Amino acid sequence: MKKYVIGLDYGTDSVRAVLIDTENGAELASEVHMYARWKNKLYCNPETNRFRQHPLDHIEGLEKTIKSVVTTSEVNPASVVGICIDTTGSSPIPVTQDGTPLALVKGFEENPNAMMILWKDHTSIKEANEINELAAKWGGEDYTKFEGGIYSSEWFWAKILHIAREDEAVRNAAYTWMEHCDLMTYLLIENKDLKSFKRSRCAAGHKAMWHESWNGLPSEEFLGQLHPYLASLRNNLYDETYTSDLVAGNLNAEWAEKLGLTTDTVIAVGTFDAHSGAVGAKVDENVLVRIMGTSTCDIMISQSDIIGTKTVKGICGQVDGSVIPGLVGLEAGQSAFGDVLAWFKDILSWPIDNLVMKSDIITADQKAKLQAEIDANFIRTLTLQAEHIPLSEAVPVALDWVNGRRTPDANQELKSAMTGLSLGTKAPHIFKALVNAICFGSKMIVDRFESEGVKINSVIGIGGVARKSPFIMQTLANVLDMPIKVAESDQAPALGAAIYAAVAAGVYSNVIEASKVMGSDFEAEYFPQADQVAKFEGEIQSYIQLGEFVETIIKSKNYEFHL
Repeated sequence: MKKYVIGLDYGTDSVRAVLIDTENGAELASEVHMYARWKNKLYCNPETNRFRQHPLDHIEGLEKTIKSVVTTSEVNPASVVGICIDTTGSSPIPVTQDGTPLALVKGFEENPNAMMILWKDHTSIKEANEINELAAKWGGEDYTKFEGGIYSSEWFWAKILHIAREDEAVRNAAYTWMEHCDLMTYLLIENKDLKSFKRSRCAAGHKAMWHESWNGLPSEEFLGQLHPYLASLRNNLYDETYTSDLVAGNLNAEWAEKLGLTTDTVIAVGTFDAHSGAVGAKVDENVLVRIMGTSTCDIMISQSDIIGTKTVKGICGQVDGSVIPGLVGLEAGQSAFGDVLAWFKDILSWPIDNLVMKSDIITADQKAKLQAEIDANFIRTLTLQAEHIPLSEAVPVALDWVNGRRTPDANQELKSAMTGLSLGTKAPHIFKALVNAICFGSKMIVDRFESEGVKINSVIGIGGVARKSPFIMQTLANVLDMPIKVAESDQAPALGAAIYAAVAAGVYSNVIEASKVMGSDFEAEYFPQADQVAKFEGEIQSYIQLGEFVETIIKSKNYEFHL
């Protein structure tokens, strides 16, 4: 009997499932589910950087997508041997002692603090700063040293500390917290003992300051100096972590019936989308894999005897086994990539949304057709005009920090800025400046890796931006001055999760072997253009100077505020 696996990939806006043939990596079926509550902007407040998601969006999506790919593919349910789930992160959620998400408990159904704290939620900037200050001064182990030396407001402990202070009811009701990838894995398996449940190595190592050298998570003494709740929570978490080639458990009877599968299907340990995406794109040593969507995650792997005890400054962590078991995974990224361009689209759309679409002159049917036409052509038209702006024409210089800076050197207090505007500046000029900015931000990451001794020979791009925008990819190749391959798969993270599942199910002996057979091929390659590379060298220096100026101003304002 042939063997199949399912990769389930939770993104920011939707979840998608793919059913994959383990013999060749062929995709037999796929299904996407948009989060209904998230789409309606429930539980979020962008003005305060609050982004929360209800677990029902994820549970409903899990059932719909997996059930669909099993039915559509018409494979024998007994031939589906494994499932692996990847999610965004750090996206922790409070749960009760029996593992029930707190938002499913009476009294907490509409409380945003009881929801999943999405990766892009930046309400805990103050708490992240406190963690960094304590780690530097408390006199014990520096728990941030394998996290790039700077703990981010996007990560596990900062978010929990913020909620613990803000909401006493949630603090008292939350027995423990789980990363999104762990929670969804836990829901599917038969073992409901939270203490023995196998937590994700990549989630714990990159976001929760877990490291084998200090026997797991930060000490109670350290956490207690931040808040007594964190010290008590430490005992309700975990000591050991596990790589995603391992079995977390078998599919339980309840979910087997819902999904049309059998309890023989194994569920692999959960993972993050960026790490599984790198696996789906056949990551290798000295290769930088860029997962390019609303934000970016940049993933590399290294042999432990090469990286040794050296810590890479300003990245999102280095963790043994987080991407490929037996190798050290290194992660960096940008807090906004596609989000930068989406923000600009929203700005330009304001008069359309508030004047044209509210006009009584045109009918509802005309409005719907007009909106569809605008949505289909908006970015494409901007791109076409931006591409034809000559090198000699002035283009503003912008920063990509509309959602803060993830790496190098996390600082979510930073804001974007733009210089060089004139009466001749049009929308395509600003669009081009923003495209340049997200590529310059990428260049800062590459330069940091290489300055810290991590060699990069080639780049692989995956995700919607990589596949849909030749303009951005060519700009990126010119800015980085190196060729970039684009993975063919539409669903590289889900494919990578399926590869982990195949190894956990025993179809392959290790992730590298499985990735070579099942991983994505490449559909395009972009090469640097010499005239553009030279032009961008000066633009990059302007970007750096603008960044230094803005960072100095923001620091000075914060200092005055604290006085």
